[in-house]
Amino acid sequence: MRVVFMGTPDFSVPVLEALVEAGHEVVAVYCQPPRPAGRGQKERPSPVQARAEALGLQVRYPVSLKTAEVQAAFATLGADVAVVVAYGLLLPQVVLDAPVQGCLNIHASLLPRWRGAAPIHRAIMAGDAETGVCIMQMEAGLDTGPVLLRRETPIGAVETTAQLHDRLSVMGAAAVVDALGRLDSLTPMPQPEDGVTYAAKIDKAEARIDWSRDAVEVDRLIRGLSPFPGAWFVHEGVRVKALGSVLERGTGAPGEVLDDALCVACGQGAVRLTRLQRAGKAAQDADVFQRGAQIAAGARLD
Repeated sequence: MRVVFMGTPDFSVPVLEALVEAGHEVVAVYCQPPRPAGRGQKERPSPVQARAEALGLQVRYPVSLKTAEVQAAFATLGADVAVVVAYGLLLPQVVLDAPVQGCLNIHASLLPRWRGAAPIHRAIMAGDAETGVCIMQMEAGLDTGPVLLRRETPIGAVETTAQLHDRLSVMGAAAVVDALGRLDSLTPMPQPEDGVTYAAKIDKAEARIDWSRDAVEVDRLIRGLSPFPGAWFVHEGVRVKALGSVLERGTGAPGEVLDDALCVACGQGAVRLTRLQRAGKAAQDADVFQRGAQIAAGARLD
């Protein structure tokens, strides 16, 4: 098929690669424009742009899809279908209507649960037992279109957003290739009105750990916000991100360190921190972190 691919971050790259490997003709790749990054604030291409250029594909990165010129350029591609995954721009109706068989979105949740910007984070933070990917026909509403195909997967007890992100990216790539291979035989299923939830964009104000909360909630917050923006606490005036944790038995005042291996008391129960990162430093496993930090039993984390 003649495919327009629309995506920007790392999550989208395996999908682009799968489309090419499956033999589809990717007539153009749309992504967000390069952004200033690093100490020198030099413009850096997105992961999708970098990979598409390496594959010799035509890349476009308009700042908006709302102008008549950009919309006309999209229409002239003569695409059979557009595949959209974490693109970052809203698609006007004229763009949605341009491909012969419309636009398909890969969404990283089991719709209608977790429509919106941060479905992977929110699924872990809410304690969902499972999640997955949906191949959805796009329409003007936010993730409201009918679902063509879905794939489910359990969420691991110690799985972080980073780990689940990588698994769902690979699942989404395989699912969309499957969907394109039998597009004419798939029946679009309207999403039920019951069970709709919205995955709001993560606010950094959510990231500070409240040790008075139940250990289950603290553990979900840590894993759900790992690696970005990273749940954090303060020890002796220094901000530290907690990027991994497991539930433990233990009692103490909230924020009290219960042993020399970073078991921390919560409002009820305890968590053991397994991966941490000091401001300006690289992330480290807890044993390596402790060689330098030496947070001893009896310390209090704020």
